[in-house]
Amino acid sequence: MNQDAFSTDFIQAHVLITGRVQGVGYRFSTATKAKTLFLQGWVRNLPDGRVEAVFEGEKWRVEQMINWCYTGPAAAIVRDIETSYESSQGLTGFEIRY
Repeated sequence: MNQDAFSTDFIQAHVLITGRVQGVGYRFSTATKAKTLFLQGWVRNLPDGRVEAVFEGEKWRVEQMINWCYTGPAAAIVRDIETSYESSQGLTGFEIRY
């Protein structure tokens, strides 16, 4: 059996999403998906047109969230994603920042 499938390692991912990701419900959809995966963190629009997000939780859940970000909501066109990882910081809840 694969040990990674049951890993309880907690991580934090800082993600920058580029493409047509503003004005298409990307933040709302991201928050909804993150909550269904029981992740902590936040998502916000950046002035340069990208979306920035921080996801924190079990490693497999964070990875599943990042995979979802490559598609996003139906109206989004994702061109690129930059991801960096850090240690979990104990965030609570998931919010859309303005």
